[in-house]
Amino acid sequence: MQFATREAAMHHALQLAKRGLGAVEPNPPVGAVVVDDSGQLIAEGWHQKFGGPHAEVFALGAAGERARGATLYCTLEPCSHHGKTPPCAPAVIAAGIKKVVIGTGDPAPHVNGRGIAQLREVGIEVDVGVCEEEARRLIAPFCRLMLEHRPWVHAKWAMSLDGRIATRTGDSKWISSEASRAWAHELRGRCDAILVGVGTVLADDPLLTARPAGPRVSARIVLDSLARTPVSSQLVRTAGQSPVIVATSTAAPAERVSALRDQGVEVLSLSGDTDSARPSLPRLLAELGQRKMTHVLLEGGAGLLGSAFDQQLVDECHVFVAPRVIGGETALSPIGGRGVEAMRDVLSLTHIEWQQLGPDLYLHGDCL
Repeated sequence: MQFATREAAMHHALQLAKRGLGAVEPNPPVGAVVVDDSGQLIAEGWHQKFGGPHAEVFALGAAGERARGATLYCTLEPCSHHGKTPPCAPAVIAAGIKKVVIGTGDPAPHVNGRGIAQLREVGIEVDVGVCEEEARRLIAPFCRLMLEHRPWVHAKWAMSLDGRIATRTGDSKWISSEASRAWAHELRGRCDAILVGVGTVLADDPLLTARPAGPRVSARIVLDSLARTPVSSQLVRTAGQSPVIVATSTAAPAERVSALRDQGVEVLSLSGDTDSARPSLPRLLAELGQRKMTHVLLEGGAGLLGSAFDQQLVDECHVFVAPRVIGGETALSPIGGRGVEAMRDVLSLTHIEWQQLGPDLYLHGDCL
């Protein structure tokens, strides 16, 4: 493989980095390629799993002596600190690389330019900012965790063509197609936690697992002010297989809390700043951030999604639109909450992608 431009080489490294999504968190996904002076690919690598070698180590190892005098393309600044693995910047120096082209610097406080400085100190030419927007987008969840200490929040819902998530009687199985549901399970398998409101648990008794299993085993979390989650629910009955967390308020009856804990459920009391009757979503996300969770998937219902949007906590949207019409003035829409008062205040997604999944349309975009 030969790259005609720097952008082509970096784009290839970015595609390699995406192979690690779901397996490397809380680390960022990173890709690296070693290229000779003619643009010919010598070797490549990507960060494959948390605790394992970084992308640069794989690429340099595959290149061997051919790395001497070559150019390294790396989607993220090589690290300069000892963590679960040795730092990458010294490995780049030892390999004899003459030039390093970087997608974006690492904003984490323990890196933040130190790797670039080490390379330049020994005379290696360093060029930063090739395909920078795409490189920054790739590590946005990592940056949210490192700099704001909370996970990247995904909001997901399926709706009919007329914007309904259920009929007026509450029936919702199934609005979306089998292809859409399969993709949604892939998304679950890459997230650290799946969060729903207690209304969804009471109405649908969901299992909230990825089927088939993905690279991560997600914690299943219920926002449940009064600990109404039934001990007979699928979530509670499978708490021994994958974690279940119920986030309550201080108003939750002690006997219900005890009953859930007796079944292996973790119960967190997270009252809001002004309303002790409702658990605080920001405090829950802060708690998950302390646990180094990088991706959290909100699956509804309308109250939870509305609250998350009202508080500007959603980072990314996944919407499945089925070519079906439900109708009914009282049929549920996907987003509740207060909403905005004027069109000038509406949220407009960025980095929008549309894809057809069976008969459905899948919309994916950021809330940045």
